[in-house]
Amino acid sequence: MQTHEIRDRFTSHFVDAGHQPVPSASLILDDPTLLFVNAGMVPFKPYFLGQQNPPFESGKATSIQKCVRTLDIEEVGITTRHNTFFQMAGNFSFGQYFKEGAITLAWELLTKSQADGGFGLDPERLWVTVYTDDDEAAEIWREKVGVADDRIQRMGMEDNFWSMGIPGPCGPCSEIYYDRGPEYGADGGPIADDNRYMEIWNLVFMESIRGEGDKKGNFDIVGELPKKNIDTGLGIERLACLLQGVDNVYETDLLAPVIQAAEELTGTKYAAGNQEDDVRFRVIADHSRTAMMIILDGVTPSNEGRGYILRRLMRRIVRSARLLGATGNTLETFMNTIMDTMTPSFPEIADNRERILRVSLAEEKAFLKTLESGTTRFDETAAALKSSGQKTVPGDKAFELHDTYGFPIDLTLEMAAEAGLDVDMDAFHAAMDEQRQRAKADNKAKKHGNVDESLYREWIDGHPTEFVGFTELEHEGKVLGLVRGGEKVGEAAQGDEVEVILDVTPMYAEGGGQLADRGRIVVGDTILDVHDVQKVGNKKLWVHKATVANGGLDVGQTVRAEVDPTWRHGARQAHTATHLIHAALREVLGPTAVQAGSMNKPGYLRFDFNYTDQLTAAQLEEIATITNQAVDADFSVNTFETSLDEAKAMGAMALFGENYGDEVRVVEIGGPFSIELCGGTHVDHSSQIGPVAVLGESSVGSGARRIEAYSGLDSFAYFSKEAAIANALAGEMKAPTEDLPERIAQLTERLRAAEKEIENLRKNELANKTGELVNKAEEVGKFRYLAVKLPDGTNGGDMRTIATDLRGRFGDSAAVIVLAAGDGGKVPFAVAATKAAVDQGVKAGEFVGLFGQCVGGRGGGKPDLAQGSGSDAAGIEAGFAALRDRIEQI
Repeated sequence: MQTHEIRDRFTSHFVDAGHQPVPSASLILDDPTLLFVNAGMVPFKPYFLGQQNPPFESGKATSIQKCVRTLDIEEVGITTRHNTFFQMAGNFSFGQYFKEGAITLAWELLTKSQADGGFGLDPERLWVTVYTDDDEAAEIWREKVGVADDRIQRMGMEDNFWSMGIPGPCGPCSEIYYDRGPEYGADGGPIADDNRYMEIWNLVFMESIRGEGDKKGNFDIVGELPKKNIDTGLGIERLACLLQGVDNVYETDLLAPVIQAAEELTGTKYAAGNQEDDVRFRVIADHSRTAMMIILDGVTPSNEGRGYILRRLMRRIVRSARLLGATGNTLETFMNTIMDTMTPSFPEIADNRERILRVSLAEEKAFLKTLESGTTRFDETAAALKSSGQKTVPGDKAFELHDTYGFPIDLTLEMAAEAGLDVDMDAFHAAMDEQRQRAKADNKAKKHGNVDESLYREWIDGHPTEFVGFTELEHEGKVLGLVRGGEKVGEAAQGDEVEVILDVTPMYAEGGGQLADRGRIVVGDTILDVHDVQKVGNKKLWVHKATVANGGLDVGQTVRAEVDPTWRHGARQAHTATHLIHAALREVLGPTAVQAGSMNKPGYLRFDFNYTDQLTAAQLEEIATITNQAVDADFSVNTFETSLDEAKAMGAMALFGENYGDEVRVVEIGGPFSIELCGGTHVDHSSQIGPVAVLGESSVGSGARRIEAYSGLDSFAYFSKEAAIANALAGEMKAPTEDLPERIAQLTERLRAAEKEIENLRKNELANKTGELVNKAEEVGKFRYLAVKLPDGTNGGDMRTIATDLRGRFGDSAAVIVLAAGDGGKVPFAVAATKAAVDQGVKAGEFVGLFGQCVGGRGGGKPDLAQGSGSDAAGIEAGFAALRDRIEQI
């Protein structure tokens, strides 16, 4: 049974049982505790935490959620059940059925024949575990389902009790295991061997509220939930193993084709008896799928956050392939293969295929350069260690290569062995552990983001904000609450910084890239200046952040909220201009240029998009032209609400990582010209934007670009300033403005010619000097040694020229030349060796490493010529002496 059919059968079973099907959320949610969605219940957290009421009429839902867990990336492939990406199928009940319903629904699906729509597992091979004192669940399994008592085992807090790790809902679990047979391990049930007995489904009975503590039971149960809930999770990949009759997840229909592709690319065979190679094959398969799914949801490689995780995964793929024998590019093959296997389950992959490949190929190209630079860094370290007689690469150096330069530790180990060196792995692991602890501490601090919302919960559930700002700039509202310094208060006085909760507001809360409105809250003589508006409670409650400029305010008062009309007008112009630029961008670059974020405020906008190549001047000009043509066309800007499915059918663009409800707001400009899902404020006609000045585009990370622009009066001011500059230049050049590009190009060419002539004169002068320097070489054993401190200000390029010239003047002699310059600032240095010197054991790369130690620097290069730079000119003479001693040793 193929994986996509397993998914379909699961969903059909629970839809037939009255559950509402919920599409998988993006891997990227607006959750301060998570980089990626890591469990099937994550999108339902607001309902379990009591922050929102479930929107499902039946009170029951089912989903197949895509998940990513990356805490133990290094363990991938070592075990055959661990994946960084997995699909978690689940059914959820919010106060409807409880233990008996969850247990019987799961059992029916697992054991029902495949002809009847089930999975057809042998009930005699299914075992279950329950929480230590959960007699109720044990009795249901025994009496209602008919599981033999000796196949029901009890486990403790760590295995069969669930909580989020923070105060909130919790409860006991019951897990379902499948006995794979004696060839997989010892008899005796899940307690005896969890390899033979594979866990496939976890049923969580959410009934209690826990207090502060950790996950190991060191917390108190502080109350019972008003409604008992069900949260279950079935591992699609694990079930696929059983139904496809394979040993592990890497041999299922989704990942096995990637391993086969890797075999063809590398010439190495999987499962041929080499455990290290097998791990590398599994890393390629697992990481290719995870990276592809992360890119699909809008992430691009970078050096922080989600982008760092993606970059790390992709670099492990490339490195593993090279260790298996691949020599060329590999990611295109792996990504195409995994997209073929995953598209039946995720049809949206087809529309994003080109973009996924573009991001992947750009990252592989960048990493190959990293491997080259990392190899140079390692060579420098190794040379310096050898010159000082050391045999071990310090752990901090290995960690620096790994963490700062992205150089894999396994490559460091391999190259160290080739160089006859060891690596201090204890110190390396200590540095890694220290980094992990910092990350855990940061995550722990972030986890309390959910607890903060309890302050607003009574308003979130009882009085969500009514926003009327699409049609009104002023409106009366009742003060439902005040928050000052993180605490609820009944009143606010002049000078207080306070958060105001209103039942109705015309003020736009920051969202969709648009900054919040500015304005005032007034009642009588009381005036509050509102400087920010934010949404909490999954965007249901508007929190007005304000300063009491005059008078005082009490809870319960009726006030008037007033939007600053100038601010709103400018924000509307910028936001609508953002949509026009997005449409123009896709017209010029094609559908692979996908929005990655935006920010707009009065008069200014920036638009980020996933694209690997720098835009040309012609492309940028075309984007600006199309945008302003749309302004001039006076397109009507229409907004309406419709279902998410209907909006998608219309071709409406959605922002990656954004969660949309069943009803969405669509902004349509000029019919098909621009159709996007958007909750922001907009002008009524495109001409109201005024001119749009595209300032330029730049890189904001690997595979991500940014366009910046002005709109409205800010755009006019920009054009006026540019015109003034052009007029001033025209006056200076005594030429019409339209002739300036040609006149400036002519002037630039004359300057280049003059600079080239000066450079030739300088090189001739240097060549004359080198002839004099040769005579200053001294005899050191069988070598001629020339050490020269050049005039201050000599740059690295000049130094390389002189070193190369001197090396040639020594002819067939075994000669070593070392040059340096500097007087307390930057200290460039170079070492050159003739062929005869290299043949007798001199390595210029080793020599610059030794010299660098004396001047506080480093360098690298080839055996006959190497360069470096330092910062301590006082060490130059010591460096000359150190190299002289090294020559004597040779």
